[in-house]
Amino acid sequence: MTVDDADKSLPRSHLFTVRLWMEPLGGGHFEERGRVQHVLSGERRYFRDWSSLVSYLEGKLQELGQEETP
Repeated sequence: MTVDDADKSLPRSHLFTVRLWMEPLGGGHFEERGRVQHVLSGERRYFRDWSSLVSYLEGKLQELGQEETP
């Protein structure tokens, strides 16, 4: 197997950036917030909990995988 053949058999990867911060709610309370961005398309989503982030990533990867299938 050549290097080119190995590259073809590997799944395509996708790059996302995730930004996290603590949002002050007042009274000394904070809430975790975040933003995820698909780097190639620029698509952004904001979230307030981990399940929303995971759900977006799973859906986006499934969508992108369907686009790559001939």
